[in-house]
Amino acid sequence: MQNKEQLKSGNDILEKIRKILPDLPGRMRQCGEFIVSHHDQIAFSTVAEISTMANVQPSAMMRFCSQLGLSGYSEMQKIFRKEVSKAAPDYATRLSNLQAKGDLSASKLLAEFVEAGRFSLEKMTSEINIKNLDHAVDLLARTEMIHIVGYRRAFPIASCLSYTLEKLHVPNICHDDVGKVSKYSAIRDGDVVIAATFAPYTAGTIEFVEKALEKGATVIALTDTEISPVNMDGVILLKVVDVDVGDFRSLSASINLAMALAVSVGNAREQI
Repeated sequence: MQNKEQLKSGNDILEKIRKILPDLPGRMRQCGEFIVSHHDQIAFSTVAEISTMANVQPSAMMRFCSQLGLSGYSEMQKIFRKEVSKAAPDYATRLSNLQAKGDLSASKLLAEFVEAGRFSLEKMTSEINIKNLDHAVDLLARTEMIHIVGYRRAFPIASCLSYTLEKLHVPNICHDDVGKVSKYSAIRDGDVVIAATFAPYTAGTIEFVEKALEKGATVIALTDTEISPVNMDGVILLKVVDVDVGDFRSLSASINLAMALAVSVGNAREQI
């Protein structure tokens, strides 16, 4: 058996699974087939969640990880998470990639960001789930308290939402990670949470959504794909994708969605 030190990447794991898959017994084969088909969900799903999706017991999933030569599910998850974090290049690399394309004048970059923003807005307008949007507005208009969370790149979206709602006299709390202290105790049963996160997803936002659901809150997620880790059972998904310019993503579509959501909520509360 290949020892665990040799499984250093997601590709190593998938290659190992494909190699041993034909000789595996029923449950182990079921675990392997699921991981190969859904490996993009490993990084942000617990062993219980993955096992439920694969229709096996968590103990079976743990045995499968051991059969791969890993210490357990957490080690496999750590490997896939590391690859997610590497997926987005650092900002120095992004700038180098843009420079390699030639013209890096301010006017050229401005034109490219405007074009990317235009495309992102048109794509969102044609693809947004109107039913989910209307449902989100109705829930936000009727709740006593709105919690807003969005870290890193999503923080401008969260602060924009909070600022606009405050100006419309809509009670809300914009959560941050200052001091690494999460204010889960502020969430009450019946509250509504707006969570914004985009790949590579922020672990703190994922945890916030999990805690909110445990406390009986409803969650509305602004995210970029149906397989986003915050698209959990019961979460209302509002999908929005901002196009890159040399790996730099603007927030054109995301901010417009946030503004439309906030103003719609302010208007709806006046009608109640």
